[in-house]
Formats: sequence, structure tokens, C-alpha cells
Amino acid sequence: MRKDVRILLVGEPKVGKTSLIMSLVSEEFPDVVPYRAEEITIPADVTPERVPTHIVDYSEAEQTDEQLFQEISKANVICIVYSVNNKKSIEKVTSHWIPLITDNTDKDSRVPLILVGNKSDLVEHSSMETILPIMNQYSEIETCVECSAKNLKNISELFYYAQKAVLHPTGPLYCPEKKDMKSLCVKALSRIFKVSDLDNDGILNDNELNFFQRTCFNTPLAPQALEDVKNVVRKNVSDGVCDNGLTLKGFLFLHTLFIQRGRHETTWTVLRRFGYDDDLELHQDYLFPALKIPPDCTTELNHNAYLFLQSVFDKHDKDRDCALSPEELRDLFDVFPYMPWGPDVNNTVCTNDQGWITYQGYLSQWTLTTYLDVQRCLEYLGYLGYSIIAEQESHAAGITVTRDKKIDLQKKQTQRSVFRCNIFGDVSSGKSGFLQAFLGRNLMRQKVVREEHRSYYAISTTYVYGQEKYLLLHEVFPDFDYLSDADLACDTVCLVYDVSNPHSFEYCAKVFKQYFMDSKIPCMMIAAKSDLPEIKQLYACSPLEFCRKHKMPPPQSFTCNTAAAPSKDIYIKLTTMAMHPHVSQVDLKSSTFWLRASVGATVFAVLGFAMYRVLLKPR
Repeated sequence: MRKDVRILLVGEPKVGKTSLIMSLVSEEFPDVVPYRAEEITIPADVTPERVPTHIVDYSEAEQTDEQLFQEISKANVICIVYSVNNKKSIEKVTSHWIPLITDNTDKDSRVPLILVGNKSDLVEHSSMETILPIMNQYSEIETCVECSAKNLKNISELFYYAQKAVLHPTGPLYCPEKKDMKSLCVKALSRIFKVSDLDNDGILNDNELNFFQRTCFNTPLAPQALEDVKNVVRKNVSDGVCDNGLTLKGFLFLHTLFIQRGRHETTWTVLRRFGYDDDLELHQDYLFPALKIPPDCTTELNHNAYLFLQSVFDKHDKDRDCALSPEELRDLFDVFPYMPWGPDVNNTVCTNDQGWITYQGYLSQWTLTTYLDVQRCLEYLGYLGYSIIAEQESHAAGITVTRDKKIDLQKKQTQRSVFRCNIFGDVSSGKSGFLQAFLGRNLMRQKVVREEHRSYYAISTTYVYGQEKYLLLHEVFPDFDYLSDADLACDTVCLVYDVSNPHSFEYCAKVFKQYFMDSKIPCMMIAAKSDLPEIKQLYACSPLEFCRKHKMPPPQSFTCNTAAAPSKDIYIKLTTMAMHPHVSQVDLKSSTFWLRASVGATVFAVLGFAMYRVLLKPR
């Protein structure tokens, strides 16, 4: 909502503009009225909306046209004052003032107008019959009020309506000609309904309505008040209430009713609570809250954010198969202005046999987005209404910024849960196969992946010493001369060569020597396509000798040409290396080191799977 409101009073001379302002301030009719009142500021604590309000007078006798035009351009709302006993001043509203204001305001940002009929104490009749056609003709006119500066009739109401026209404008919400809400308003309220429908059954039950009421207005609805609301909907909309809950149709009807009865501040309160600005777009401050990320720190979702995302998955997994079908995924992202996940996501995370993103894959993709592009993650959480549903100050509350990696090295332990492994290798060395194998796909399953849906990332969970961690694999484009800082920033490095190609290892050796030989990033050599006959590499030394010379673990044989899903042991090793960068390369070659990690992982994976099945039963 705006931080202040600027009200400008214009109109013909002698209609009482200055008297209205002075009567408001002194609460009595002035004996002596100057040509023009000085600009006054009403403090926030004495205005109904708790917003500072500036009231500006205009005098044709004291001000030039240029000064008037400047004031019009600065005003948030303009009150056109006429005298109810002066027909000429009423005619001037349409013949002079409205065209003048239109010509001096931005066409894209319509300034609301209030028609003010002053001196009602001098006549017994109302000017409304003359004014109503004008109101119908100009949509920018918010309302009309008749008042009297002399007997103080409707003075405070006049300025309240002016303030309300700025803070709670009707224009963006409602079309008077069609007597219905505008499409942008319907779209925003439909998203709000869907976010508030916590079980995704298309109905707001009493618990959901109470949570909504408490969220927007800081107070629950009494049971009788709740029933009264539903009865009003029942009487007016045939399918507005279903199974004693409010449908989307009923929800939209209620807001139409609020607006038609002049209570559009109710609808604005709801819209603003859910992040909308005056143009009914989600506010940038709502979507992108401040989040400071120091150098060498990474971003992860915290426990509360994962719980929220799990609940979002649960409410859209209608058939309870622990995977999201294309229809369920579209339904989940219906609250987004665009589809955020493309077909490449299905090749980035785990899917079921039908190619649908699984529960684990869903959380993995969120983890990936948080790690690689935290601003995008905040935006997505905003569309889902995280801060509102989880009752947090902002979406940033769902993000953990990890400590500097240098501190992890000093303390020889890490609190991080996500580790990045960059994959280097020459063309056709088996990098893509290595990524897809991590998602449990053998060579046969990989062959159905379309080139345009290919992903250069893969993320899933591994278990090290009984701890669940995310390993993020990134395939680096094999252009040796153009490796960026992002290509080199990671927790561990994988150098992949094709055992059946005699020229394949040379690329790995060059990358290691130029970029990683003197770094503290642990490296592992992968002898890919190990199901094929091994050919001697045309390099000064063999891969095994190279690894010994540079104190690396021996090359790890790997193939994805298997009948079942490829083994995950190598990925556990990579995660372990990433978690323990302080462990020397000599220790990494120790079989007992790997045995402790893999046994712990196997035990935890079995227990974890059993617990997962138990947790799924109530779903």
C-alpha cells in the first residue's frame, strides 16, 4: 500500500474549496477565507487508514496554469469541487476540469476523481440527478459526495473517500458497465483461492476459511458469522457452496458483493496480503525479498520449506502414487503465470517408469533451483504462497545460507546438505550417461531421451555415514579454452574418459593439470564405458600411473550398459569426497575409508526406504 496520499482540490472560483480544507482542520466554518489554503499534512495516526495525507488547495487568482499542471501531475487523487446551487460550476466539471486533468496525467496511470458538491446547506434538493450521468460517463470518477463546509456535513467523509480512492481504488477491480469484476482481479482472486485451498479439493472448508480470515484480517470468523456468509452465497449463487464449503464461484461472488457495496477495501486487504500491488501484479518486494549471500556460501532449503513443499506435493498427488502426472503437475503450477519446469526437468531428476517426476525427484528439482538460482526459487515460493501458508515474514525465511567453505575446511566438517560435482570429459566420453545413470537409468532407458530435452544437470540423494545428502552433477561443456569461474566452482571434480577411445584420457589430464592440480578441490577419474574392451590411452603415462603421481584415487570403472539400474556406489564416493575435502587424497585411496561410508549408506538407505513406505501409508 502507498506510504502517503496527496489530495488536490480543484474547481471554479467561489465554490468553497478553501473553506472545505479549513473546516476539516479547525472543525468550524472560517469567518475569513483566504484565496488559497497552505498545503497541510494530516499525520498517519489520525487518519482512518493510518497513512499520512497531504491536502493541496488551488486558486486561480494566486496560481498559474503551469503550477496547476504540476500539482495535477503530483496528485494521487483529485477532488473536483462544484457548488450545488451553481449550474455553471457543475457544467464546468465535464467541459473544463475533467478534460484538463486527462490532458495532464499519464494515460497509463489513471488518477481517481471525486466529485464534491459543496454548499448543500443552501439548497433543499440534491444534485445527484445531474451528477449520476457524469459518473456513468467517466470511469475514473470513484464516487460523488455532497457536503457543506458551513455546517461541517460530510467533511471528514469527503477526505476519507479521497484517501480510500487512492489506497483502495475501484478501477482495477471492477467494471461498472458490466457490473462485474475485471479479468485481472478474477485471476488474482482465483490464485488466492487455490493457494488457500490447502487440500486442493476445490472447496474452502471451515478450517481453511478461518485460516484465510486470520491470515488477512488477524481474526477468525465466529461459527455463526461463517454460516451467515455461506447463507448469503447460497441465496445468490446456485453452486457457490458445496459440501458446506465455499467454491471458487462463491468466493468470487463474495468479493463482487463487497465491491458493489462499497467495501472494496476488504478485497484490497486480501489482495495485498497475498502480495499484489495496485496494478494487480505480484509485487517485486513480495516475490524477491532481500537475501544476503556472502562469497563462497551456498543456498539451501531449510526444514520448514521442505515441509511446505511436501504438503504442496501431497495436495496435488491425487492418485497417491508418489509421482506427479502431467495433469497433476499442470494443476500444481496453475498458480504460476507460466510453466516453470520444461521437459528437461524430467531428465534432471528421478522419474517413475512412465517418466513422471517422483516425490524424490520433485524435492530434488527444488533443491537444484535453490542452489543454482535462489532468486528464482524465492519467486516460485512466492507464487505458491509460502510465507503466507507457512506464516513466515517472507519467503527468504525458507532459505538457509551456508557458511563459508573456508570455515568448513578449517573445522574439518560441514553443515551443508547439497554438494556440487562438475563433470569434465571430452566429446562422447560418457558424461551424459554418467549423469543419467545417477537417476537410475541404464543405457536402454537413456536412448529414449530426445536431444532437445537433454539436461546438463542431474540431482538426487545419496547416503553417507547414515546422512542423506543431495549430490548435484553438472556436465561442463568440453571447450577447454573457455572454462568460466562457474565451471570451476564446485565441491568435487569428476574427470571422465572413454576406455575404448585411445585419445579420450588426454583431455582429462590437461583439464586436471591446468585447473585442479594446485587446487584443494578433490578429484576423481572415471573410466567410463568399462563394458567395452579397454584400449591403451595415447598419453605419456597410463591413467592409473597419472592418478598415483597426483595422489588421486585409482580410476573408477563405470558403465551404464547394465540390465538393471546402474550401481550408485561411485556417487556415494563422490559425495563423501565433497563432504570431506580436508581428507587427503592418500586417505581417499584407503579401502576402509570407503567401506565405512558405503556400509553406513547401505544401512541407512534400507532403513530410510522402510521409513518412507511407513510415512506414505497415511498419504
